[in-house]
Amino acid sequence: MNPIPAGHPAASHAAPSARSAVSPNAGQADYLTFLNMLTVQMQNQDPLNPMASTDFAVQLATFSGVEQQVMTNQLLSSLIERSALADLDGWVGMEARVAGPAWFDGTPITLAPEPLAGADGATLVVRDAMGSIVDRRDMPTDALHFTWHGIDGDGMPLPEGRYSFDLELRTGDTLADSVPVPVYQPVREARRDGGQTVLLLEGGLLVDSAQVSGVRAPQPALE
Repeated sequence: MNPIPAGHPAASHAAPSARSAVSPNAGQADYLTFLNMLTVQMQNQDPLNPMASTDFAVQLATFSGVEQQVMTNQLLSSLIERSALADLDGWVGMEARVAGPAWFDGTPITLAPEPLAGADGATLVVRDAMGSIVDRRDMPTDALHFTWHGIDGDGMPLPEGRYSFDLELRTGDTLADSVPVPVYQPVREARRDGGQTVLLLEGGLLVDSAQVSGVRAPQPALE
């Protein structure tokens, strides 16, 4: 393409294009600006050595192809974003299985321990938000579900708040390991944050959906 003479009115269009070449949105150049520049090029070409009309057609077709590709990419991005937002709706109202703290409001909490192969015994250890142990009780090593009723070791009801659950695994009389116990918790809200799906659980607890190891429809607490 022949250079545009300095001081020509079209030079004001050339500068933004040069800047856009280094911007993140360079592929979204204004189509009308391109047509203006192409017209100026035709008006200022060397009359003794004019550019072939086919070259102009190639430039126009090339830019049109890029413009269409940009529009296609924008449409696909929009569709993907809408699909992601639609997926959020599927989380709300479900119960997510998360290995982390849970909110106790007087409603029994369903624990979902992992299989405990090789352990001779297991003890459930419950801690409050301050990290203090408020309950300890033995559990079957083959338990897949367990309902915690919010009762401390003396049989007294515990206050509303955040509690965490761990299993101490024993081999004989030796403590072999301590692992967090996943808990089924209601999902109150799902949102997109930085390309990730974040779930709002009961009590204002926030977790990344990548931490969820299972999901189910709401169920009554098991005895």
